[in-house]
Amino acid sequence: MALFVMIIRKMIKNKWLMFSLLLGMIISVALVSTMPIYSEAILSRMLVKDLETMQQNRGVYPGSFYAKVSFGEETAEQRKQVLSDIDRFMSGEGSEGYTLPLIETVVQRNTKSVEAVPEVGTEADMKKKRSLHFTSLTGLADHIKLTDGRMPQDGAADGVYEVLVTDGALRNINTVLNTVFTAKDSKGNVLVRFKPVGVFEKKRDDDPYFYDVSLSGFSSAVVIDSAVMDRDFRDLDKVSVSNASWYTVMDYSHMELRQVDPFLAANKLDQTFFKSKVGTYQTDFKTPALETLQTYLTRAKHLKTLMWSLNVPVLIMLGFYMFMVANLIAERQKNEIAVLRSRGAARWQIMAAFSVEGLLLSAIAWALGPPLGLLLTAVLGASNGFLSFVSRAALPVRLTAASYEYGAIAAGAALIMLLIPVFMATRATIVGHKQQLARQQRTPLWHKLYLDLVAVAIAIYGLYTFRTRLDNLKNLGLGQTDLNIDPLQFIVPALFTVGAGLLLLRLYPYALRLIYWIGRKWWRPSMYATLIQVGRSSSQYQFLMVFLILTIATGVFSASAARTINSNTEDRIRYGNGADMTMTAQWINDKPPPAMGGGPEQTQSAAADTNKPVHYLEPAFEPFQTLPGVEHAAKVFVKENASFSVGDNSGSALLMGIDTDDFGETAWFRNGLLGYPLNDYLNLMASDTRAVLISRTLAKQKNVKEGDTVWIGWEDAASQPFVVYGIVDYFPTFNPNPPVGSVDAGDEESKNNAPMLIVAHLSRIQLQLALEPYEVWYKMKPGYSTTDFYQAIEDRSLPVLSLLNTQSDLNAAKNDPFLMALNGILTLGFLISIAVSFVGFLLYWILSLRGRTLQNGIMRAIGVSVRSMFGMLVAEQILTSGVAVLIGIAVGNLASSLFVPNFQIAFNPGTLVPPFKVIFDSLDYARLYTVVGAMLVLGLGILGFMVSRTRIHQALKLGED
Repeated sequence: MALFVMIIRKMIKNKWLMFSLLLGMIISVALVSTMPIYSEAILSRMLVKDLETMQQNRGVYPGSFYAKVSFGEETAEQRKQVLSDIDRFMSGEGSEGYTLPLIETVVQRNTKSVEAVPEVGTEADMKKKRSLHFTSLTGLADHIKLTDGRMPQDGAADGVYEVLVTDGALRNINTVLNTVFTAKDSKGNVLVRFKPVGVFEKKRDDDPYFYDVSLSGFSSAVVIDSAVMDRDFRDLDKVSVSNASWYTVMDYSHMELRQVDPFLAANKLDQTFFKSKVGTYQTDFKTPALETLQTYLTRAKHLKTLMWSLNVPVLIMLGFYMFMVANLIAERQKNEIAVLRSRGAARWQIMAAFSVEGLLLSAIAWALGPPLGLLLTAVLGASNGFLSFVSRAALPVRLTAASYEYGAIAAGAALIMLLIPVFMATRATIVGHKQQLARQQRTPLWHKLYLDLVAVAIAIYGLYTFRTRLDNLKNLGLGQTDLNIDPLQFIVPALFTVGAGLLLLRLYPYALRLIYWIGRKWWRPSMYATLIQVGRSSSQYQFLMVFLILTIATGVFSASAARTINSNTEDRIRYGNGADMTMTAQWINDKPPPAMGGGPEQTQSAAADTNKPVHYLEPAFEPFQTLPGVEHAAKVFVKENASFSVGDNSGSALLMGIDTDDFGETAWFRNGLLGYPLNDYLNLMASDTRAVLISRTLAKQKNVKEGDTVWIGWEDAASQPFVVYGIVDYFPTFNPNPPVGSVDAGDEESKNNAPMLIVAHLSRIQLQLALEPYEVWYKMKPGYSTTDFYQAIEDRSLPVLSLLNTQSDLNAAKNDPFLMALNGILTLGFLISIAVSFVGFLLYWILSLRGRTLQNGIMRAIGVSVRSMFGMLVAEQILTSGVAVLIGIAVGNLASSLFVPNFQIAFNPGTLVPPFKVIFDSLDYARLYTVVGAMLVLGLGILGFMVSRTRIHQALKLGED
């Protein structure tokens, strides 16, 4: 107990150091714990959104499980037993296993079909047989409304069952309400009597209760009460139940990633149970969300890999911060450690005492880190770009066991970082410690072991490996999952940052000597003192300088990586779409309608009509051109697989027909992709209607050059001559990379499989080849209203077949979990880097000035003014912190240029058109420089205040003590 009290007192004595160390440990634990929290939260949100999209597009409710059982020759007793067992199972374990809120479990029974005739009616009515079946649904009354008639009575009145029908069934039966029907078997025996008493429809169109959304299956059915069905029909042989279905409806809006595995397990359990009761060939299962859920397990794995890769630089920086603070603690207590060692204390005893301190701090960090990670996850969820936040629906975040497991690992790593400097300090006795104090100019360990060169070499090797793999992905048309991703590719940027920073610090003493030599005849005494102080004690500044280099380089790398991927994602979408809006309209044509069946002669006639060329009537362009918000509109004809020939070579290519002036005003194209601006190529084409531009892939594969004549046509259009005026690498919407999976690495012939493009004048295509439908591309005015645009299309009754909205695609991309994770993590990493660098900067210099109180007091006693001392402090900051900041910016920029392209491996490199381009945004640098400048100025202000408060007599008294 006494030892524990001594440890607590020692921690209180070094409270600011302990607090700084604790701060770094808490942030590290919080950052690591955000990984499972955020990955689950963001994937849960995107899972629900994808399920909502599936419901809108396919018209099926995703949160459901549907199972249907069909009976054959089973006896009534066997059917009864099977239905009872399945009912019992689905009302309990079969539904509860999904772990989602249960909305409804609908049990539907269907009898075999019977022939029904009215008991009263005309002779024609009596002769007409109606084929129908009885059906029942549990809980139906709560989900329907009557459009005519009334609800049926329970049971049979005078032997007649009352039933409900849909409007379609009423027409199909060709009767009116309250008409009594008799169902008979093939021998004329009466099976059952019934009469329709009410017509119903759905109460809500979007009610998930109905598996058959359109109620089309009820057109040949009459609906009977489910209790009556089970009581009077289930056990009968005459009108027996031929099939039954169980439809479980769950609230999928509450689905989270942690519930995916239980959902899949419950689905598998249900299917196994059904098959065990009935058999494989008599069951039918439908789980609409199954494919989406299985995909999300893979996406979750990829997202975790991406999060780890993005957090590696920040984790290394935090680890170095904790090591620096722990080293400061060990340095301040080296004298005590040395005395204890000289008086017989074993190293393990000293390590045990410091381990108790570390365990206390780690326990506190482990307790506070995950809740703080929960708050940091909110920052990640609100990120809409780098250092850009929006008001967005809160993520479904929660503390999980995994977050505390990750936090425990981080806390353990922090404990090890704390004990390493202490372990190194326990090697010295009191004599050795005094010798070390007399030898301040000692070579750092990393310098002796050349760790800087090793780190840079590993990083360069990793860069080379990545570039080789990326080239294979592009050239062979492979997807991002076709090659294994080496985790080293995500660690090398951090290794390069550390190695390059240490390598430049190796040259730092020589730079100081050069500065000293250049101004040795003009330096003021205060500057001489500063250069001597920094030059003779440069090893003392190594930790601070490396720390600042890491934090600044990490900030620059984070800013560049986020801006690059955001910009390239936007460019890829804009390039792929071609313009702000892309519309396809229906043209009037003489294409024959599809054949509806018939004899061989009709089939041959339909085939002959199909082979005839189709003639189109071009609609007026003015209604499309004058839609609200349109700044420019262009006609763009696109023909897939148009045939071409050049000399002895021939092939098929994508043919685009454009009006050069309108196209240049409308299309989006990134600068720098071609040797000249795109408009220069369009102006070159404009001089001759025969002129075409071809892709470089066509030029290489078919050996075509400028000035060659190309014959172009297709099946219904005779080839016409065109002249090659230019060769382009890229053109709006054109991807020159081979399609995914189209190239065999061992097949040389298949490597010439890159897509080819020909761009010609639309007027010549329409005049000499054929008049066929074209797309309309739009460049929209800033701030246009999408609502007004869509409403005008409806008001003008424009026959629109498809409409591509680039802004909608951009919004969808920003909500992609990978892009959200990237923006959030890099933003958070940048903010943490700046905050921790500020704390570390102040902590180091405050302790440094406190350790030099005697020296400062002596300088004040010999007549050095406060102003001169402040100037010395500024010069010292410039020579140390300032140099470190400059090195950090340089290393961060170099690391960004080399390694930011690595992040395209997280996407499909074959679809990355235009090529990945590293972006350095001046706004990001302005933010970074502003924050760093404010940090240095504020730090200098605090340090200057401390210098001005130095009392000469106190300093000298300290020296006497």
